[in-house]
Amino acid sequence: MIRVRVNGVEYEREVEPRLLLCDFLRENLGLTGTHIGCEHGICGSCTVMVNGYTVRSCLMFAVQANDADVTTVEGLAAGGKLHPLQEAFSEHYGLQCGFCTPGMLFSALELLKETPKPTDHEIREGIAGNICRCTGYYHIVQAVKAAAEQMAQKQT
Repeated sequence: MIRVRVNGVEYEREVEPRLLLCDFLRENLGLTGTHIGCEHGICGSCTVMVNGYTVRSCLMFAVQANDADVTTVEGLAAGGKLHPLQEAFSEHYGLQCGFCTPGMLFSALELLKETPKPTDHEIREGIAGNICRCTGYYHIVQAVKAAAEQMAQKQT
């Protein structure tokens, strides 16, 4: 039995010890925004936040999330309003097929927590663990820069 808070909602579920967190989120909770790509932690498409830090949910068992706070891409928006990163990805064409987008968003979010005004190089390093086969990364970098500026303005 595990207890976990996902996107602010408490869940208590009986799970198999070998059930991966990504499968728990998708199959048990119906949160299909967490994508499963390589299943080896390389592509980054399954990235979520656990207790404020990014993790590859394909490398973590659901039981390891017991008593944790998990945020999926569905929980990034608040009160019906997109997160500044989501807005910027849309406005700056930072997504195409969308498969890598959840991982990119969370990697960028973690980067912006640590480095509120990142350089292009820092952004590229921050998202380096996520593979995108569509965009070539230019627009993703531009989107993260735009979101950083928007987030900095909101804090002042």
